[in-house]
Amino acid sequence: MTGAGPHVPPPTEASVLLHITGRAARLTLNRPKALNALNHAMVRSLDAALAAWEHDPAVETVVITGAGERGLCAGGDIRAVHDDARDGDGTASAAFWRDEYRLNARIARYPKPYVAVMDGIVMGGGVGLSAHGGVRIVTERSRIAMPETGIGFVPDVGGTHLLARAPGELGTHLALTGAQIGAGDALLTGLADHYVPSAALRPFLDDLAELPVREALARHVQPVPQGELAGQREWIDACYAVGTVEEIVQRLLAHGDPAAKEAAETLFAKSPTTLKVTLAAMRRARRLGSLERVLDQEYRVSCAALDAPDLVEGIRAQIIDKDRDPHWSPATLAEVADADVERFFAPLGERELGLGSVPGR
Repeated sequence: MTGAGPHVPPPTEASVLLHITGRAARLTLNRPKALNALNHAMVRSLDAALAAWEHDPAVETVVITGAGERGLCAGGDIRAVHDDARDGDGTASAAFWRDEYRLNARIARYPKPYVAVMDGIVMGGGVGLSAHGGVRIVTERSRIAMPETGIGFVPDVGGTHLLARAPGELGTHLALTGAQIGAGDALLTGLADHYVPSAALRPFLDDLAELPVREALARHVQPVPQGELAGQREWIDACYAVGTVEEIVQRLLAHGDPAAKEAAETLFAKSPTTLKVTLAAMRRARRLGSLERVLDQEYRVSCAALDAPDLVEGIRAQIIDKDRDPHWSPATLAEVADADVERFFAPLGERELGLGSVPGR
């Protein structure tokens, strides 16, 4: 037999790239074809790097970016969650969320400047990697959302904590509808801190390697473009400041503003169960206070979702078959009983996340 020997496949490039330049350590999410969707191995890599850099005197700043031109991170790998919920016992998804939520908490409490570049698409798990950071940068290309109700899931990764702290009822609107927002609205709702035009990102990142974060920001931050939500506060606050999803929908339909009616139509397409669970989670998050206690609650909710039909069906319709025609069960808000909602908040016993010791209800 002749030839050049056995074929050796090219090495697989890491899904998280680690690099230190000057005073800054860089985390780069490196799955651009999947819009840097987050899997368990990536979570472990990110957590290990942050743990090591926390005590490295050579690292003064940590920066997270996404590879490619489309965005930081489109969220978690929900195909894997779909398969686990449909065919497995849910333990793989629960283990992923356990480590992911602990990473979210680490980011929020990180003792060094953590600079998140929220350029392009930042959704779901991507929000968890960025919006808990100490320095959050948006650009004119930023499209930020927590779109979970559209796949039969509930905002997690600390999303209910972040959105519950937004002005008025803006967070409730975003959590229920899954609406995307740009740079101006990200600053308004507290999901971001500074606006840097995308053309200035490379010199900004170069400066972070040489300068304190404050000085680098001073060189590149620009006034943020006007968003849309400030002009919609009147109907959003009026329509969402009630106790049930049914009342919210009624108010949206009766308000008269075309945007309010459009929001109602959006809600009609979402999972009725997860709309009600999301509203309950948002209201409870306001009372719980700390991020850790809210993450404990979100872990309960996420684990319960694995046993509910809408998560598998929602991911099937939006991601797997892409027919955009989910058949929710129950199909209407009226059919979702209070007990159906309360089940999502049931204590997990020994399986609790345990970050903030949420008391049993």
